[in-house]
Amino acid sequence: MSRWTHALVCFVATAGLLAGCGPSSKEDIAAKARDAKTRAALEQALGKPDDIGKLGPVEKWTYKAKNGKVTFILMGDAVTLEKTDDADKKN
Repeated sequence: MSRWTHALVCFVATAGLLAGCGPSSKEDIAAKARDAKTRAALEQALGKPDDIGKLGPVEKWTYKAKNGKVTFILMGDAVTLEKTDDADKKN
């Protein structure tokens, strides 16, 4: 295999892998977090949130998805609520 052919194959393979690294769908995020009942379990399942809002002991963790966003409400250490929004919805 020539040097250029080898480079092209590597480039295409890398591009294919990176394409799968983009944001997940809302459904994928919700499925990954289905059994997360605590702050630590949610962070382990999904990683750090894209946005955190706080109001006293209540936190709102938001994860961006390719088709919207998923928001989790945390009370203390407990994950209490999950909500999804559409990408085309204007807030």
